[in-house]
Amino acid sequence: AGSISLLQLAVFSLKDGINFKKSPDDGKCYIIYKENGELKACKNQCKHQGGLFIKDIEDLDGRTVQCTKHYWKLNVSTMQYVNPPDSFTQDELDVVMTDEGGLQLVEVIVWDPWLADPQDPQELQEGEVTVTYLTHACMELQLGGKKMIFDPWLTGPAFARGWWLLHEPPADSMERLCMADLIYISHMHSDHLSYPTLKSLSATRPDVPIYVGDTSRPVFWMLEKRQVQLTNINVVPFGIWQNIDEHLRFMILKDEVHPELDTCIIVEYKGHMILNTVDCTRPNYGRLPHNVDLMMSDFAGGASGFPMTFSGGKYTESWKADFIKNERKKLMNYKTQLVKSLQPKIYCPFAGYFVEAHPSDRYIKETNTKNKAEELNALIKKSAPGITTWTPKPGAVLDLALALMSPSRKAITDPPSGTNIYKDSWDFDLYVDELNRAITAEIFKHKSWIQFYYIWAGFKNYNLVVRVIETDEDFIPIANGYNYLVDFMDLSFPTQRPTREHPYEEIKNRIGVMRHVVKNGLLWDDLYIGFQNRLSREPDVYHHRFWNHFQTELPVTGPDWDLFLQQVPSYQRSAEPQGIQTESVSASTFLEKADCTVSREPSFVPVSINE
Repeated sequence: AGSISLLQLAVFSLKDGINFKKSPDDGKCYIIYKENGELKACKNQCKHQGGLFIKDIEDLDGRTVQCTKHYWKLNVSTMQYVNPPDSFTQDELDVVMTDEGGLQLVEVIVWDPWLADPQDPQELQEGEVTVTYLTHACMELQLGGKKMIFDPWLTGPAFARGWWLLHEPPADSMERLCMADLIYISHMHSDHLSYPTLKSLSATRPDVPIYVGDTSRPVFWMLEKRQVQLTNINVVPFGIWQNIDEHLRFMILKDEVHPELDTCIIVEYKGHMILNTVDCTRPNYGRLPHNVDLMMSDFAGGASGFPMTFSGGKYTESWKADFIKNERKKLMNYKTQLVKSLQPKIYCPFAGYFVEAHPSDRYIKETNTKNKAEELNALIKKSAPGITTWTPKPGAVLDLALALMSPSRKAITDPPSGTNIYKDSWDFDLYVDELNRAITAEIFKHKSWIQFYYIWAGFKNYNLVVRVIETDEDFIPIANGYNYLVDFMDLSFPTQRPTREHPYEEIKNRIGVMRHVVKNGLLWDDLYIGFQNRLSREPDVYHHRFWNHFQTELPVTGPDWDLFLQQVPSYQRSAEPQGIQTESVSASTFLEKADCTVSREPSFVPVSINE
């Protein structure tokens, strides 16, 4: 799909090293690298979050370019990202020489799977297709006789205790969920896959059909651990229509940047399409249907610990404020351009209505400003006046037939006046107490849990030393909490930093959340995206491989703590202190002592979620 042609003269004028080129046909940008007469090429688009590359002024040998978005660096001669190290490989384009001595860059063809078996749009009756906003990323679609619900997060926090619902869902939301004919869950992040919500659902209706994409790490990898009885989970392949009845079908598409994580969905009823891109960075390699009836996407930003949770070096309050403001602006412009290019008839920003509501996260709430849906919609109105925009309120209903008939008809019904739009109470104690119960778990009485846990995690052979410190709510180290070093080069646990040269990262974690994560073998998103830790690092480099492993690649089966407790000699059980420091024991010695072998699940496609 798409290519650029250069005539003989232009090929002749390519200089050694890096050449930036723009296609005169579609304005797409490319990078061509020339060395000893050989040519390599790629799109001028960072694989991390889609930013544009420019010349890297620190690059002396003319091989690297730097992304304008997060300053990632790509070595075009090898197509490897060099900063952060060990992250992605850039997708190369085929360089095809023409008979006339010109060249053509050929991109891999990405088919538009929704064009399979096209349906002509039929006329809709009033009330036949309605879309009701419940909260955050949760929408209820009435499609003829069927009810479909997206990403139900209706109760409890997400990311441990870092995110809470901003909008009060309508009072009958839980009943609506239990009455749904089908539920789509886009990915495993807890603001989309909400176990507190699903627990309530499973008590009433365990057999409700739930659909997820076939991601390499299963969306429901934690189902058994969470003891949620859902018996009708359907994993569907990407890019294939799933027929629900004669008029209704849907298709799940994957994200190019996070293929093991993010998905999005196209729902079609009587030939009318609804596109929900959810949190995808580059859904379906950037190819999406144009002119759909309704498009919804995320918009807010602020869904990462970076840079609010960082300190030291450049991370002053003013630097953070500038960075966040800049990021928000870039996201606003990007979303505006995307909507403008796809030309949906109606656009609705959603999946960004969360708040750091817990009193202990006041600092995050104040610094982590997010885009406002109204501002994005105003920007879209300005640049694409033909698109109708909808800023949703909980319980508001869009009638698609009315919206398509004539713009003057009132297609959107807002909730009755006096309805509570914003939440004013969250059941903090219930959920925080549940996390804090992990603090007194038996395993933490024995400091060898540290070795057992990191050996289970299976990350090593990487030059990084991390200090992990257990803290109270205010990130003050706890006197009898653990404070230990892990050297990921050989997975040893030294009492002091090694003498060799090494990058160093210090991670302070709220004790309840950290122990809950360790005990249950959870991904570190709860700590990082949930703002439950504070980080400093020297040098100030993002260790993609480390974070990627702990955020998306941990084994799917949690640590076997029963086995661990059997192996701790019984006389040590109550005598061992909650040591401040662990002795230095290498992984192999520990395994010999413990007489256990560690099995690794197959690893997953690497990805970087944040930063």
